[in-house]
Amino acid sequence: MVARDLIGSRLHVDGVGGEIVETEAYLPDDPASHSFRGMSERNASMFGPPGHAYIYRIYGLHWCLNFVCGQEGEGSAVLIRAIEPRSGMAQMSERRGVSDLDLLCSGPGRLTQALNIDRRFDGNALSDPPFRWSEKVDDVATVAGHRIGIKAGIDRLWRFGKAGSPFASRPF
Repeated sequence: MVARDLIGSRLHVDGVGGEIVETEAYLPDDPASHSFRGMSERNASMFGPPGHAYIYRIYGLHWCLNFVCGQEGEGSAVLIRAIEPRSGMAQMSERRGVSDLDLLCSGPGRLTQALNIDRRFDGNALSDPPFRWSEKVDDVATVAGHRIGIKAGIDRLWRFGKAGSPFASRPF
C-alpha cells in the first residue's frame, strides 16, 4: 500500500464515503513521522500490520485517519487527507454542518468528522466493518507536492492527489 497508489481507491465507513483523492506518506526515517522517535502508546497502531487504521488527534481538536503500510513493526503510514464524496452525502453534511460537497471531506479533520471516525477505530482492519476499503479499478492521473502542516522533512514530495480534483484540501 503506497500513498500514490491509494489515489482513486474507495473508502466507506458504515456506507458513507467516496474516492480517495489526496494522501501523504510518512515513513520511519522521516522526521515528520510519528514513528521517527520509535513506538509509543499513542502511535503503537502505526507499527501494526499493514491494512489497519492508525488514528490520532491533532491540535487537540481533529482526528486523522492513516492507513498502516509497510511491514509490521516498521512504523509506516499514509494519511488520508481528502476524499470525493460519493455516498451518504446527507449524513456527511449533517455531521459537518455544511452542504458544499467540496468542503465535506477536504482535509483530514473534515474527512474524519464526515465519516464519523475517531480513536475507537484505531488499530481496526480496513477490511472489517465499519470500514470498507477497495482498491482502485481504473488508472488515475496523479500529482505530487509538498506535505502540509509539517516543519521537518518539508523537502519531500510525499503528498499525492488526483490531478485536477476540486476535493483536495489545497491546490497542488
